[in-house]
Amino acid sequence: MGTGKPDRGFGFNGRDGVIFILSLLSAFSIWMIHSLSQNYTKLVSVPVVAESNLEGRSRTSSNTAVVTARCRTRGFDLLRLERASEKKPITLQVASSDLHERGGDIFYITSSDLNRYVQSIFGDKAGMESFVTDTLEFRFPFENHKRVPVCPVTSIDCKSQYMVVGGLEMMPDSVTVYGEQHHLDNIDRVYTRSFTLSGLSGPVRGDVRLENIRGVRLSANRVDYKLDVRRYVEVRTTMPVKAVNVPRNHSLTIFPSTVTVTFRCAFPVSSQPDADMWFFVDYEDFANSIGGHCIPRPNRIPQDVFSYEIEPEVLECVEGVR
Repeated sequence: MGTGKPDRGFGFNGRDGVIFILSLLSAFSIWMIHSLSQNYTKLVSVPVVAESNLEGRSRTSSNTAVVTARCRTRGFDLLRLERASEKKPITLQVASSDLHERGGDIFYITSSDLNRYVQSIFGDKAGMESFVTDTLEFRFPFENHKRVPVCPVTSIDCKSQYMVVGGLEMMPDSVTVYGEQHHLDNIDRVYTRSFTLSGLSGPVRGDVRLENIRGVRLSANRVDYKLDVRRYVEVRTTMPVKAVNVPRNHSLTIFPSTVTVTFRCAFPVSSQPDADMWFFVDYEDFANSIGGHCIPRPNRIPQDVFSYEIEPEVLECVEGVR
């Protein structure tokens, strides 16, 4: 008759069972990671809402389109794409040149153009083999809009003997404002954010943000600018003032008969700016003047002259009859 412990045969005690389960879980995890690290080819569908700057249209499409393609990528990325297809659609920034008008509010993009947006739709690591979707259609409803000029808000300062030539050029010089009509009625221009250009001694280029306007959107959030800055030299001279287009049997006497002109010329000066140049008062200007006070005008402005100032600026003219 035995008095020892009962024989358990090949059974597991509690500790062995835990080790066995952990081993199974570990093996499964390794297998899962290995499997998901492999590349697979599968049809993937992603819902898309388009955004674009179409003239006179809303910025965002009012409908959702589904892009279906055969993709080759890792299992991890396929799982991500499948989850993404069950969530809200992605917003795809589409160039207006890639959208073709079908009629009414409908615009479409072809599969050949969609190739440029593969990474935006399916991710950087997805290898797209072919599109199943031939074209995508989006509805961009008409929206009230108007074109208004861009007004720079800036402070410009040049070094000594340098000046701005031609003014500050904005590119584009106008933008489209979209919104409800009662908002548009109160907008006749848009402004840039304030910026400073100081100590200039040569041409400059840059870009600047536009100020936001509540209740509307703009066709562009930033604009480029360029400014031509040149070195100049001043040339001062005295020039006669003539009367022109005076009717027969009438005379027009100008006081004083000469003006002192200060020219700002491109450096170095290649020729005298006053050569073949003179100032005049047109009789029609005199006839339309108040009290016979007129501003003389040059017959021409030499190419190398950036600007000029005259002294005095206003002359007194007296009409006589012969």
